[in-house]
Amino acid sequence: MTFSRLLRTLALVSLCAGLLPPAIAADTYQVVHTYPHDRQAYTQGLFYLDGHLYESTGLNGQSSLRMEDLETGRILQLKDVPSKYFAEGLAPWGSTLIQLTWQNHIALVYDRATFHFLRTLPYEGEGWGLTSNDKNLILSDGTATLRFLDPTTFKVVRRVTVKDHGKPVTQLNELEFVHGEIYANVWHSDRIARIAPASGTVLAFIDLTGLLPQTERTNAEAVLNGIAYDGVHDRLFVTGKLWPKLFEIRVIFEKAKPTPVPHSK
Repeated sequence: MTFSRLLRTLALVSLCAGLLPPAIAADTYQVVHTYPHDRQAYTQGLFYLDGHLYESTGLNGQSSLRMEDLETGRILQLKDVPSKYFAEGLAPWGSTLIQLTWQNHIALVYDRATFHFLRTLPYEGEGWGLTSNDKNLILSDGTATLRFLDPTTFKVVRRVTVKDHGKPVTQLNELEFVHGEIYANVWHSDRIARIAPASGTVLAFIDLTGLLPQTERTNAEAVLNGIAYDGVHDRLFVTGKLWPKLFEIRVIFEKAKPTPVPHSK
């Protein structure tokens, strides 16, 4: 190879390296504390507020709305959801709680203090996960699309498609808003996607493999699903459907590394 050809080759490699996206970061975790969780709870929605956990459980005839004591897992307040509804995601808004239903195309609105049912809010398609930022409610429906909703009318304000290096990420389930990012359980996996709200770009996946051993999972649907964040004390909690434990974890953030470029001959 001549010297001039070598220079051209190095320049081309450098250019290609600049065009290639960085490899997606794979965050890991450290368990800080383990708490009891109702093994019968088919967890669909979870959040932490004012010292308590709030949980929405699913399945027709078994769906419920709960307030729980973190330390003991004891149910402090319970409202059974009518059997015609399969309850899904849950989020607070002001003095209310908003609970999605899977295929009934309505959200159930309750008074947060009393769990008294107030009204319904309609929406199109399925309801899976629900969270909020300071302005909107954010809804997942099992696709790669997240809908940002007006919390009063439930009308769609905007949509984003969640993508990992240009490829849509589907099966987005339970949601939580953490440090300006959307955390989303990826259904039937041990991964949580960290998503940029403005663009839908996946910033990283948190790999929670091994958090609850397979020997402690009662059936195929006992999967990771449930994220709650305590903003006052900066604590992150995760659990799953039919899991006997809830975990406080610390995310170990890994920086993205450049994708290696093949050497040219």
